[in-house]
Amino acid sequence: MKIALLGYGKMGQVIERIALERGHEIVLKKDEFNTYDGLETADVAIDFSVPMAAVDNISACFNNNVPVVSGTTGWLERYDEMIALCKEKNGGFISSSNFSLGVNLFFGLNEYLAKMMAKIDGYKVTMEEIHHIHKLDAPSGTAISLAQGVIENSNYNNWTLEQAKENEIHIEAVRTGEVPGTHTVTYDSGIDSIEIKHTAHNREGFALGAVIAAEWLAGKQGIFSMRDVLNIQ
Repeated sequence: MKIALLGYGKMGQVIERIALERGHEIVLKKDEFNTYDGLETADVAIDFSVPMAAVDNISACFNNNVPVVSGTTGWLERYDEMIALCKEKNGGFISSSNFSLGVNLFFGLNEYLAKMMAKIDGYKVTMEEIHHIHKLDAPSGTAISLAQGVIENSNYNNWTLEQAKENEIHIEAVRTGEVPGTHTVTYDSGIDSIEIKHTAHNREGFALGAVIAAEWLAGKQGIFSMRDVLNIQ
């Protein structure tokens, strides 16, 4: 399979290594200094760039009939625009805040716990996410996805980085060192606390999941998620 890498930072380099180990070919390594030359030859593209480049990258894929897997976060105010373009061009698209297989299982666990806790009075949910100092967006896309999973399965209606109101989820965003990503969901009461946590040890999990998603998406048209890739109900 021929892969275009859109974004060639630390994540892009790990994705490249894993893709090559799995027998794929890299036909484009796009960064801020080069063009999209070669994109049209790709079977699929993987976008791990920066928020300001994501929309241009994804648009270029749809306009060149190349399915695209995007793990860039911080650009979702234009998500609907990209969905519309995907449909217009009959493209293939997977956008996820986190491609780690473990995190996607964690998403399901978070939603299941939220359904259980919604029936119990006296607990307040909060979240904490910790990432490396180079991460540009806060809170992380993964934390937003976790918050949305609780909101869809409870009486909470919003998340905030500030002090939370009655039906809001407070997210604490911490930037320190070279932490790949740690996410904690806590239900706290005056009696006890219930906590679920996912800790990434390195970037390997994110990269492997993105390559697996690209393998699954190649040749397909439509808008999908990691639930489709992993067949998670």
